Order: sequence, then structure tokens, then C-alpha cells
Amino acid sequence: MKHALLICILAVFLLLPSGPAAANDYVVSFEDVLDISVYDHPEMTTTVRVDGNGNVVLPLINGVHVEGLSVSKVAETITGLLSGDYIINPQVNVFVKQFREQKASVLGQVVKPGLYELRPRTTLLELISQAGGLTVEAGEGAVVKREARGSGDTAPQEVVVDLDRLVEQGDISLNLQILDGDKIFIDKAGVFYVTGEVRNPNSYKYKDRLTVIKAIAMAGGFSDTASTGSVNIVRKQDGKEKVLNKVDLDELVQPEDVIVVPESFF
Repeated sequence: MKHALLICILAVFLLLPSGPAAANDYVVSFEDVLDISVYDHPEMTTTVRVDGNGNVVLPLINGVHVEGLSVSKVAETITGLLSGDYIINPQVNVFVKQFREQKASVLGQVVKPGLYELRPRTTLLELISQAGGLTVEAGEGAVVKREARGSGDTAPQEVVVDLDRLVEQGDISLNLQILDGDKIFIDKAGVFYVTGEVRNPNSYKYKDRLTVIKAIAMAGGFSDTASTGSVNIVRKQDGKEKVLNKVDLDELVQPEDVIVVPESFF
């Protein structure tokens, strides 16, 4: 179910506009090649590559730091530097002529883990799709690890994304834009076990806030001979097995729990 929803959400997202607004929001990186022009001043037109320090050199301006700025912010910055002393009311246009090759890795519970080249504004869902989608053992969380960027960042970032909310509930606000160098890890779901007098005893994928009664429902419900008031849980704690007898059906299940439904003899 999660896989089908992911495909549907991704298809809708890809149909969203990706025109000028998206281009203006692209964050410039070193080795990008920019076309910069000033209206009615052809002598200012230039094509320049962002150097290793994140700067570009322009006519009349020795150096402008542009790495980490959106395209629209680069235009705004150059406009401010040219205004007054050089040009009256300059109209600056900035266009990314060539994008630096950018890559991100996705590991864990995807079909084809590895390193992938990013297109402009690649999102988390798009990257998961490039990696073949989620495996059947995928958990409900994705961790995005991101290195510090620019002078304002002092430490790497780590963002945890709730895949259940993103994929199954369609919360697109969690569909992060993936940046160059990001490392994404899709965790593995925990499992629990239901045995005894249920219709489908088996192992099942653990979900957060799962109760005993919901777990039994996942196993097809009680059999006709089940003792519904005598459900036990075998739980590992500190490396040892502990038996919880006659648990409440609203008891929260933990990963690796074994739910045992005994037979009724009456």
C-alpha cells in the first residue's frame, strides 16, 4: 500500500509547476556556470563559473560571493552592488547555464541503494523513486544527514522524516529538497509476532502506537476457541525474556514482542 501511494504522490508532485519560481529558488553552488546580464548595458553581460571559494568576478565588481544563495538572491545582491556608484536602477538577470554535478546517497531499505545524481530541486520522494522505491521491510522513518553549508552553518544537520505521514497521509510539507552531498537512510521496520488462537499467526511489521487488539486484528482476529481475556506477551528486556500475563487489550506493543493468545477450555 505504501509503495502505491508513493507512486501516486510522486506523480502528482511531478505535475506541479517547475517554471521561473522554481529556477529562481535554485541554490547556487561552486562550479555552477552563470549567465549574468544587466538590461540596456551589454558591456556587463558575462558568463562566469563560480570558483572554489564560492565567488564570481564581474565587470566593475572584483568579486561577489554567491555560493549558498538562491538565483534570485544572487540577482538582488549584484543589483545592490551596482546601484548608485555604477548604474542607476540596474535590472540584473541571472540564469544558471550549467549546473555542477550534484549527488546524494540513499541507503537502507530501498530497492537499489547507492549514489545518485541530482536534478535541480530533486525531492526526497523523487530520490526514493530513483532508488527503486521502498522495500517491503521499510520502516516509518527516513534520516537525512546534511553537512554544514555556508558561513552561517556551524554544524551538520540531521532531519528525521516521518514516511508514514509523507507517503500514506500525503503530507507534502515533509517532501524535503535534497541537496548535494546529502545522505539519506531509510530504516528497517521492527517486527512483532502473534501466535496461538488467531486466524493468521505470523510475524508483522511494527507500527508506532500499536495496541494488542490492533495487533490481533492484523493477525485476522481471534479464533473461535481463543481465550480473549488471557492474552500474554513475551517481551525481551535487558537480554532476558519476561512474560506479561493477561495483558489489557489496549496495552502498547513493542518491537520483537510475541503476543500469545491461549485456547479457551470452556
